[in-house]
Amino acid sequence: MDNTKALPLVELTEQFAKLPGIGKKSAERLAYHVMGMTDSEVKAFCDALNKAHNNVHCCRVCQNLTENELCPICADNLRDHNTICVVETPKDITAFERTREYKGVYHVLHGLISPIDNVTPDKLKIKELLARIGDDTNEVIMATNPTVEGEATAMYISKLLKPLGVRVTRLAFGLPVGGTLEYADEITLFKALENRNEI
Repeated sequence: MDNTKALPLVELTEQFAKLPGIGKKSAERLAYHVMGMTDSEVKAFCDALNKAHNNVHCCRVCQNLTENELCPICADNLRDHNTICVVETPKDITAFERTREYKGVYHVLHGLISPIDNVTPDKLKIKELLARIGDDTNEVIMATNPTVEGEATAMYISKLLKPLGVRVTRLAFGLPVGGTLEYADEITLFKALENRNEI
């Protein structure tokens, strides 16, 4: 422990360092930034954290994050509810929505199968996806990232869906292997959607 800093500042730095993508130096900068905030700014920050943590939950249908029973996409009757795009995280939905081209709905797995990280299929929202599949489901698009885990997850789910008679497709590889959907530009994502292949 750093004895040159006040203990609450050290503890705050440690909490920031637990966030993904935040290294020790960034965590320290954030902690010092908080120390320079006014009482009202700190209260607003804490209130926003508490509100998000307590009020945001998974959509009953697609598992996207929402504060209502249904997310805005599932509640939209103008969307094509017979086409389901399966993604790893809610952030991936935001990436697809930026294209303004996809008119179907989504399903969020909240992770990928990864035995090395102890993530087994039962820890993902796969059974919730299977429960959504009905006679009117036209297509399930596997839009997991083009990584080893993403491919394994897509293949696993496609094997579960095939006996149900639903068309299962995979995004075309306009996406770079090893890349993430979150950082893909709109044109690349649109082309990947447009050129998807059956699996």
